[in-house]
Amino acid sequence: MIVIGLTGSVGMGKSTTAKMFADEGVPVNDADAVVHDLYRTEAVGPVGEAFPGTVRNGAVDRQELSRQLSASPEKFPALEAIVHPLVRRQEVDFLARHKEAGTDLVLLDIPLLFEVKGEDRVDVIVVVTCDPQIQRDRVLARPGMTGEKLAMILSRQMPDQEKRKRADFLVDTGLGLDAARGQVREIIASLKAGKTSGKNPHA
Repeated sequence: MIVIGLTGSVGMGKSTTAKMFADEGVPVNDADAVVHDLYRTEAVGPVGEAFPGTVRNGAVDRQELSRQLSASPEKFPALEAIVHPLVRRQEVDFLARHKEAGTDLVLLDIPLLFEVKGEDRVDVIVVVTCDPQIQRDRVLARPGMTGEKLAMILSRQMPDQEKRKRADFLVDTGLGLDAARGQVREIIASLKAGKTSGKNPHA
């Protein structure tokens, strides 16, 4: 079983790309979706203790948590210490299920793959990228997003240029959805043919 690690900086189109892999039949473990689920289940108690006022109606209020982290970025490690082990446990369960089922390709959607030094958890790395101006325009179009918030997010992420250097394959979402979908299909075909490295020719 080949484990694909999908990553990319904010606004690059990683979630859209992950869905393209899923549409092609590749099982996807979405770390962000897992976190959202944990904020309604196992992480509620520990996060509420570490970040008073963030639990409302029995779930973590992500907006309030984001507000507190924006005001005190030094608290990110405390949140990561709670969430990362829980996410990792679900990831291990996901991989075990598909290995037992004989699945040939699976994908781990890990936003901070390089930042958490998760390269050894995957066999190949696909980095989603696009032109920096497209990235900025996409992110600033999100509700409640500001240039200051974007700067804070980017400060916690490895620069896109460095991620591209470390990738086995690239998907450029700045070329349009059809082009990105074509790149995803080429990557899947390459992996099934036994090719596990080499930059996407469209990158």
